[in-house]
Amino acid sequence: MHLTPNYRLAILLHEGIRGPNGKTGLTLLRYAQATIVAVIDKECAGESLSELTGIRCDAPIVDSVASALAYQPDALAIGIAPSGGTLPDAWWQEVKQGVAGGLSVINGLHTPMASDLELQGLLKEGQVIWDIRQEPEGLGVGSGKARSLRCKRVLTVGTDMSVGKMSASLELNRAAQSKGIRSKFLATGQAGVMISGEGIPLDAIRVDFAAGAVEQMVMRSGNDYDLLIVEGQGSLLHPGSTATLPLIRGTQPTQLVLVHRAGQTHIRQHDHVPIPPLPEVIRLYEMVASAAGAFAPVQVVAIALNTGHLDADAAQHAIEQVKTETGLPCTDAVRLGADLLVDAVMAD
Repeated sequence: MHLTPNYRLAILLHEGIRGPNGKTGLTLLRYAQATIVAVIDKECAGESLSELTGIRCDAPIVDSVASALAYQPDALAIGIAPSGGTLPDAWWQEVKQGVAGGLSVINGLHTPMASDLELQGLLKEGQVIWDIRQEPEGLGVGSGKARSLRCKRVLTVGTDMSVGKMSASLELNRAAQSKGIRSKFLATGQAGVMISGEGIPLDAIRVDFAAGAVEQMVMRSGNDYDLLIVEGQGSLLHPGSTATLPLIRGTQPTQLVLVHRAGQTHIRQHDHVPIPPLPEVIRLYEMVASAAGAFAPVQVVAIALNTGHLDADAAQHAIEQVKTETGLPCTDAVRLGADLLVDAVMAD
């Protein structure tokens, strides 16, 4: 399924606009090519979406799927990720109401929907349920063969989870393409797959095959593009993250872009884990990527700084501080565009 501009999408985002679990839906609002016709969030119904989120989108916020049907969407995208990965029963009933109303479903949750017998019984011709978090077929272990490709391979890496690696990757790809570079964004998470229509759900892949899945995806595109931009996941600093190392090994990156939230000093929800000074984090990623010489040397060439929580003056001050601290180009790719990141990536 590819969400083209003529595809009409409603996003289920209950408690996700103001709450902590709406990352997928908010990313769709910012980057999806589909036409967003309604956002469903009972808590914010009737308010201005652009004022609440800062995202340029004038879709109405409605209180239910039933209300969203009036705007004639083609599909319902699950834009929230509740704790535990399953929808509360009241929201699950709304999904069923959407299917009964003729909608396809785009599901990024760990809990599958396509196998649900009740939903299957409601499907009519032309409707589909796309469970994104499914392990691809035909996987093997990684072999490091992406290093044989001639294209540049940029991986975004982070000081923490959820600091903006996907947004930085998408902005980098957009800026590269605007400069005429044959560039492609490779998605590795559910929101990225929804936006691009392809990719791998890395957190649904058995860890033994994770690097192999990344490698397979990179090899599939490597001969057709001059620049591949691989969406990062997790962080080497996070005590619960297992995704970053397979991405490094499978991509065999030629460059890294480090993503950091301005002012963040500790891993979110793990205050006992400090984020080291950025030069130390850079050294860590470069050392792990090269594996003491087992693989080619890889450099962090730029910093993508997330300043979304700061005003314009504070954001610029934070950017200048990071430039001074690291000696590297730094910008907020969402706020200011990613031309600087493209220049850094293409410099050598």
